[in-house]
Amino acid sequence: MKLVPLGDRVVLKQLVAEETTKSGIVLPGQSKEKPQQAEVIAVGPGGVVDGKEVKMEVKVGDQVIYSKYSGTEVKIEEEEYIIVRQNDILAVCEG
Repeated sequence: MKLVPLGDRVVLKQLVAEETTKSGIVLPGQSKEKPQQAEVIAVGPGGVVDGKEVKMEVKVGDQVIYSKYSGTEVKIEEEEYIIVRQNDILAVCEG
């Protein structure tokens, strides 16, 4: 199944929260709070949303930081996704 967002919505896949200690031991993310960093999986068409013209600023493959309590979590085929509005995305990570 493929998620196709409508309007100014964006489908995100949360990045795994891992932490590496100074000695190189990788600590899994289960014990930590979920990060607000994710990868863009799908982008809606934008257009006129709530009476305003919306241009989509993000694209598939971008890594972004989004608002902590925003979006709707969905689980499809054992994968978890978050659907947010574009204005809930705070920044695009470059480099």
